[in-house]
Amino acid sequence: MKGGLYEQVLERLAGKGLPEPRPPRPSASVVLWRRAPSGTLEAFWVERGAQLVFMGGWYAFPGGGLAKDDADVEIAGHPSGAEIPAAGSPDSLAGEVAGLGEDLAPGILSCALRELFEETGVLPGEEKPSASLAAARRKLLEGETAWPELVQSHHLSLDVDSLVFAGRWLTPPFAPRRFDNRFFLLEWPAGRALQPEIVPGELASGAWIEPGRGLALWRQRSVLAAPPILHILQVLADEGPHAGHSRLIDPSETNLGPFRRIEFVPGVLLFPLRTPTLPPAGTTNAYLVGRGEAVLVDPGSPFENENQRLLDALRETERRLGRRAIAIWLTHHHPDHVGGVEAMRNALGVPVLAHPETAARLAERGIAVDRELSEGQEVELAGEPVTRLRVLHTPGHARGHLCFELMGEDVVIAGDLVAGLGTVVIDPPEGDLDQYLASLERLRKLSPAVLLPGHGPAIRDGKGKAEEYIDHRRWREARILEAWRNGARTPREILPLAYDDVPAVAHPLAERQILAHLESLRRRDDL
Repeated sequence: MKGGLYEQVLERLAGKGLPEPRPPRPSASVVLWRRAPSGTLEAFWVERGAQLVFMGGWYAFPGGGLAKDDADVEIAGHPSGAEIPAAGSPDSLAGEVAGLGEDLAPGILSCALRELFEETGVLPGEEKPSASLAAARRKLLEGETAWPELVQSHHLSLDVDSLVFAGRWLTPPFAPRRFDNRFFLLEWPAGRALQPEIVPGELASGAWIEPGRGLALWRQRSVLAAPPILHILQVLADEGPHAGHSRLIDPSETNLGPFRRIEFVPGVLLFPLRTPTLPPAGTTNAYLVGRGEAVLVDPGSPFENENQRLLDALRETERRLGRRAIAIWLTHHHPDHVGGVEAMRNALGVPVLAHPETAARLAERGIAVDRELSEGQEVELAGEPVTRLRVLHTPGHARGHLCFELMGEDVVIAGDLVAGLGTVVIDPPEGDLDQYLASLERLRKLSPAVLLPGHGPAIRDGKGKAEEYIDHRRWREARILEAWRNGARTPREILPLAYDDVPAVAHPLAERQILAHLESLRRRDDL
């Protein structure tokens, strides 16, 4: 095996075959809608708190995961539309939705109403503000009472006849948490005395918004929202909740071959490919960047079926959206980012581009790089509008690591500089902590609104994420320095003192991180 311990771990994982995706958690969301006094259609969406680990700062509709006691609450009535079969998810898990059970699983309607009440204070059948119910909501949010107890003590009759089933979406396996989510529509007239109100905490804000306006904010990169949110907004903007109901129940129009369309920022499609990567991640993000001519970034899967799925998706993307891959770009040489390079090069007939350091590493493994990418290089991709990319050399995780800035769009494709899921390993001699911190500092100064990492979902507030990473490394360094001053000298001796918060399975890689810190401290004469 070539490379350091980190690369060896990835190579060993490749021998274990296709990783199994994490099972999804049943969940439900409610889309409140109304006609404003002006007659325009509005939907109520919420902004998740920036402090949340999962999709912090993203926009969504009120909802959340099924709780253990949701099924203990008696529900009356039946939502309309639920008798129409929902289309299955097209992801790598074709048919998984159908295999997960009925759309109206036990407790799921109770879950929908509980989440709606927790996040907005709204419940079907309750039309006027109630001080006692508002107080009960606060207790529910603070964990001082349980949902079944609240329903019973307030003699609530939970009738779901006013709900309209609006489809079912499954989170792809690239996310740190996966949900099998059912959406419901609920008309909530503007003249009703009781209106949705946000209690700051898990949510930062909530507002009524015209669906078209919400989509415009997304196009301006002012907000991040997941694919089902964008699809629902699009359908509401196009046809409204009634005429567009069939499109909500069957969202197959969003499919790109075997993948559901994931476009966290306009002009960049994400295809999560299952790869032998470092847990908890089980996928690597391949990105297609451009609105006409396009570059394919990091086709990382070594598995034949994953590469065939990607190829099918790229062909469908060209057919439907007119986006055609003209080159493959690599952020760096690690196996989970280059596993499908040869397969995709041969299938697409396009050149492979990477940093000279990456080209040298890949040459050792028999993978040729056709052309080099260098610091500051700018590339223009024809399309409507044109996409302009700037190459950023960001070493530290790997000597040839690159990020790609979408110029004028406040977006950076970040590779393994940061992670939306998992951690970034610095493994000397390929990894260098000082270079890594300098690359993070560069990202901090660039301050992009959105980061598109190699693993996990998009990250908002690039400056904040870079500062978070820098602070964490400095905190870890202080612990290592303290251990050194107390007499520990080797990574193995320092490990239980400075990395007591990581599981035993991660200890070998943690020792490599300690070595990177020690090298940095020695260069600064701090040891």
